[in-house]
Amino acid sequence: MDIATLVGVILAFSLVTIAMALAGNILWFIEVKSILIVFGGTMGVVLMNFSLQQVTSVMGVVKKSFFHKGEDPSEMIRRLVDFATRARRDGILALETAAEEVEDEFLREGIKLAVDGTDPELVSSIMETKLEYIIQRHQSGMGILVSIGTFAPSMGMIGTLIGLVAMLQVMDDPSSIGPAMAIALLTTMYGSMIANMFALPVAGKLAERSQEEVLSKELVIMGIMSIQAGDNPRIVEQKLNAFLAPANRSSQFE
Repeated sequence: MDIATLVGVILAFSLVTIAMALAGNILWFIEVKSILIVFGGTMGVVLMNFSLQQVTSVMGVVKKSFFHKGEDPSEMIRRLVDFATRARRDGILALETAAEEVEDEFLREGIKLAVDGTDPELVSSIMETKLEYIIQRHQSGMGILVSIGTFAPSMGMIGTLIGLVAMLQVMDDPSSIGPAMAIALLTTMYGSMIANMFALPVAGKLAERSQEEVLSKELVIMGIMSIQAGDNPRIVEQKLNAFLAPANRSSQFE
């Protein structure tokens, strides 16, 4: 679990809720018509913008921002260098058994392609294509959240206009002005909260997760190609460490 994401969500919503309570009565900030305009309107336009399958998969995307734990690049490099050492010592066929023990599907399939004697260019092409589609799936999930973050404030503005029109229609009845003004203000608040306290921060976290996963997959591709080429494990390590910042690099041969 990503503690930072969980703490951030709890901190943001709890402090805003406390501020509402301190303002007088938290029930003042609950308005059914405003909820229908913002939440219903936002979901409607998102469904217009994406397929139903994409929208229903967004919960899995959100879950990934909370619970996904990416592999440490240094650990991935250590594992690939270990495979390179085995292949150098016992031949690449020795990795066939090791591949069955690997949990990472992308790495496991790459090793199997290399062990099967697949042409290096074809191995690279297959793995690059898989990586490209992984990136596309990530972008689709982030796109839905960014769209929610874009549309929610817009729906809030529409609600504000509805509330203002309703208020102007009842200017001769002072008791009706307050409820109409509440719709105008609360729709703006709901739209801003959805965008800035949920959709856009989660999209940002998913972008970070995507970068981490892409880096891991790029390490795998480079490692598999180097192993298949018969590179010395030291060379493999140097090639893979080039993907990392100098402060994050380490060596198994020191």
